[in-house]
Amino acid sequence: MTSRALAVLDAFDATAPRLTLTEIAERSGTPLTTAHRLLAELTDWGALARRADGRYEIGRRLWDLGLLAPVSLELRQVASPFLLDVHTATRDTVHLAVRDGLSALYVERISGRESVPVVSQVGSRLPLHATGVGKVLLAAAPDEVVAEALAAPSRATRHTVVDPARLRRELTEVRRRGWARTAEEMSLGTLSVAVPVRVERGSSAVVAAALGIVVPSHRRDLARLVPVLEVAARGIGRALARAAHFR
Repeated sequence: MTSRALAVLDAFDATAPRLTLTEIAERSGTPLTTAHRLLAELTDWGALARRADGRYEIGRRLWDLGLLAPVSLELRQVASPFLLDVHTATRDTVHLAVRDGLSALYVERISGRESVPVVSQVGSRLPLHATGVGKVLLAAAPDEVVAEALAAPSRATRHTVVDPARLRRELTEVRRRGWARTAEEMSLGTLSVAVPVRVERGSSAVVAAALGIVVPSHRRDLARLVPVLEVAARGIGRALARAAHFR
């Protein structure tokens, strides 16, 4: 029953955040009567919530538990002041993401009324090859991850780079200059720039996350935003290193 309950929860994703009983049964491969019973139990516990229109969505209790995950709790606590500094200086949408398989998992986002609308939300996963933070994370990923990510890259907009050879050249450039940029590859009307958050481990450093800004496509000052991001990224990296040292 545990595996079936997990299958029911796994039926939800970013493209289907609200589902009917029938849709959940179909997407999870669960018999309708079993799905009905599991939905009742999960709703009573708070893992799911039933809307007025009869559809189900993820409940508050799962959100509360998710916030306790180290990638969310520690990283967000450490990084939030630095993200706020960047947003205060730029008034643009600021992202912090980590790599989760072949996706960029967004663990924090700060935006305001003046910020350009974006598709990402805290907890959402977007393709590594189509986002600024994703390209930074992909450039630091093992060779086998890069190969898998570039095997069949999806197209989010008409500007998304999907040619593997061109993407490999971009990743080489990201490693050389230390930052990535995109132009309307994930959302039309937006540009993004991102830098790695490095944490010192002994004599080397690992890329623990990526920090990025999304701006309207008419902006032409992306390169000028890089130093702002780099200062914040170094601060986050040092704070993460201290937190790891004292754990």
